[in-house]
Amino acid sequence: MKFTLSWLKDHLETEAPLAEIADRLTALGLEVDGIDDKAAMRPFTIARVVSAERHPDADKLQVLMVDAGPGVNNGKPLQVVCGAPNARAGLVGVLGLPGTYVPGLDVTLGVGKIRGVESNGMMCSERELELSDEHNGIIDLPADAPVGTAFADYANLADPVIEIGLTPNRPDATGVHGIARDLAAAGLGTLKAPEIRAIGAAGACPVGVKLDFAEGESLCRGFALRKVTGVVNGKSPEWMQKRLIAIGLRPISALVDITNYLTFDCGRPLHVFDAQKVTGDLVVRSARAGEEILALDGKTYALQPGMAVISDDKGVESIAGIMGGEASGCDASTTEVLIESALWEPLNIARTGRALGIITDARYRFERGVDPDFMVPGLDLATQLVLEICGGTASEATVIAAPARETATIRLAFTEVERLTGLAAAADEQVDLLRRLGFAVTADAEGADVVAPSWRPDIEGSADLVEEVMRLKGVDLIEPQPLPRLGAVSKRILTTAQIRDKASRRALAARGMVETVTYSFIAESQAKAFGGGSAALKLANPISADLSDMRPSLLPSLIAAATRNAARGNPDVALFEVSHVYASPEPEGQRRVAAGIRRGTAGLAGSGRAWNGHADPVGVFDAKADALAALEAAGAPVANLQIEQGASAWYHPGRSGRIKLGPKVVLAEFGEFHPRALKTLDAAGAFAGFEVFLGEIPEPKKKATRTKPVLSLSAFQPVRRDFAFVVDAGTEAQKIVRAAEGADRKLVSEVRVFDLFTGPSLGEGKLSVAIEVTLRPSERTLTEEELEAVSARIVAQVGKATGGVLRG
Repeated sequence: MKFTLSWLKDHLETEAPLAEIADRLTALGLEVDGIDDKAAMRPFTIARVVSAERHPDADKLQVLMVDAGPGVNNGKPLQVVCGAPNARAGLVGVLGLPGTYVPGLDVTLGVGKIRGVESNGMMCSERELELSDEHNGIIDLPADAPVGTAFADYANLADPVIEIGLTPNRPDATGVHGIARDLAAAGLGTLKAPEIRAIGAAGACPVGVKLDFAEGESLCRGFALRKVTGVVNGKSPEWMQKRLIAIGLRPISALVDITNYLTFDCGRPLHVFDAQKVTGDLVVRSARAGEEILALDGKTYALQPGMAVISDDKGVESIAGIMGGEASGCDASTTEVLIESALWEPLNIARTGRALGIITDARYRFERGVDPDFMVPGLDLATQLVLEICGGTASEATVIAAPARETATIRLAFTEVERLTGLAAAADEQVDLLRRLGFAVTADAEGADVVAPSWRPDIEGSADLVEEVMRLKGVDLIEPQPLPRLGAVSKRILTTAQIRDKASRRALAARGMVETVTYSFIAESQAKAFGGGSAALKLANPISADLSDMRPSLLPSLIAAATRNAARGNPDVALFEVSHVYASPEPEGQRRVAAGIRRGTAGLAGSGRAWNGHADPVGVFDAKADALAALEAAGAPVANLQIEQGASAWYHPGRSGRIKLGPKVVLAEFGEFHPRALKTLDAAGAFAGFEVFLGEIPEPKKKATRTKPVLSLSAFQPVRRDFAFVVDAGTEAQKIVRAAEGADRKLVSEVRVFDLFTGPSLGEGKLSVAIEVTLRPSERTLTEEELEAVSARIVAQVGKATGGVLRG
């Protein structure tokens, strides 16, 4: 929301400086996003052309001698080359001196030569100063304009522009009057009521209005219409044009500018129809299938049932509350107009605007809720301006009154302000502050019964009233208070899920992976490639066609992010994310997952490219190590987990696996990706990734404790023995390791696979797996007989589990 300081003072009688107004606005919750003090206009000076001579080398250029006043060039005229057709001796215009930035050209002036003649600045047009689109000649001021003074002061262009950021719950602040009301209530001046004079009507409005929504709910809460004949639609007054330009709007014509002005002045959007282009009466209804409208922005929009429209006998003339149609728009030939002021259903306006992709100032206000009691006064105010600026004769207003507003009474206990905010405010002060804002207050000894004004639809309960008192009293007056000290030992604050999230993030980041945050939505083709794509998980109103489905996996987004990095010259990346995935729309279909991918040569130590080594691409074992690290950090019983070959269809069938706890509970999947899945994502190169299902990890049975277990060290030297077993080629090495570990839980401390061998000597379909077993005695040194007994048990266990025999 933008407005100028002088505009604000039309509604607020105050002597407060700009800085104080800005500070108070922010304190009231209308945060000031920026202030343009118009410093760019101050360097331009009023100057008089002393003489104008033809340029010696250019027919369309003139060499001007310009008097810029006694403060410039010691009072001597400056030489300026100019190509404007209206440049002449005696003209008083606007001079930009060297070093001045010209906003309309986006250049900074300097001393230069034009066709061999030196030029010391520039005589400016209105477009070059962004005052209008006029550029047929330089600015031509009255002969009595004071030479040597700042043009901004002379033309009242040094009017600061204030921009505030509005929250959706403050529709009353979408107009300058509402902002002034807040400042006046905060003690920064006196609010001026808008002067709305009675309209001298000449007969009834000849155009009727009908609300026709069949048996459906009416999308129009109220409608007011008035006809004005004999208007002249020329340019709007200069003061109005300046204000519209200052807030970024382009003046179009008097009729259009009046509606735009009132939209920002009072927060009341209106629309003006060319009455001679309207056939029959107006019908406010829901759009029909197949209807279209050529809107005022020059685009044709396909309407859908459920969208509110205003139509006549020819068809749709306006998208209600959002934008008018080109067919009934006003132009320079307009002599009769219909001024419309209506109330629309906010949710319907929001849905229609979003479906059609139209963002207008009217939609911005209607979808937040405009003041229902200002519908008819807003029409009268617009009519008043039309009659003053364009002339004409007005008819009586045709009004379909809105249903009576429900005036709910809210009970406010005076003790609530201090209880909720810490601010001490006397009962009389609370009542006074609320009344300043327009609330109707009936007080007693304990509290007050409060009715919100029509322009505050956001006030629903006593907490809202407390907020109003707080922001007027001053949020900065709330003194910080320490939290009360608890006598008991603090309990754990974070939930198990939060602890797992944090721990898995730290573990993956410590492995050189970079955390990402991606959308929860992906394209339908990607969702189907990773186990999703069901109709139940499609978005009803996606923000783009490529974000149409809730994601069934984090991997597509991570792979896409790595692919974008590779396209920008960073091929070796390791990314992870901890977030939700969605298997169904039910709550139980939402799962918490930690997922990560590595691309190229982004191993544990970073990119493998180096002068002294070979850059191996990432593979299944990198993903396995990442998954196990995340599981261990999240508290999974890593020592009891089982790893089996094969994973979901988007993984490579021979280079992937699952990590399970027992035969049914899958804690993670890892591996390289199937080429088909990568093709769906337009990804190429070496990829490996994993997903850890944090919600499947069982809750720890023991209570959380910070006590470390007893450190148990052995004083005896460990013994290492190697075993090579011949097994079937399809046997998993994990089974051999598990069997060896189970031979003697006390003595066997570690089992590690260190060699694989295949060859004709072993036989067809056979594989030799060599393991190193570490035996760590704790009571005494092992004898040879004890070592042999343990070895025999290891061989027996492996043979029983896998059918393997010692290699001869």
